[in-house]
Amino acid sequence: MKGLPEERAVLLGRYIAENGATVRKAAKVFQISKSTVHKDVSERLKKQNNALYQQVKQVLEQNKQERHIRGGMATREKYEKLKHDNARDFEHGSE
Repeated sequence: MKGLPEERAVLLGRYIAENGATVRKAAKVFQISKSTVHKDVSERLKKQNNALYQQVKQVLEQNKQERHIRGGMATREKYEKLKHDNARDFEHGSE
């Protein structure tokens, strides 16, 4: 999403606040880089709409605190899938 950075910052802020989205998710939805999202919501939004900035700041802080949990879950799912795939390959004799 191109356009005025100030307008984009407000749109990003609303999206993150309403959806509890991560910077990564917002970047993907808006098709911009994570660094652009971060700059928009941490610098531009603060000047543009401080109340929304405070909401976004809370969401991002919560996401930061939960990051290690999500990472651990992703790792566990990855290895469970590998284990399942290996068991299936072994059953079918294609090891």
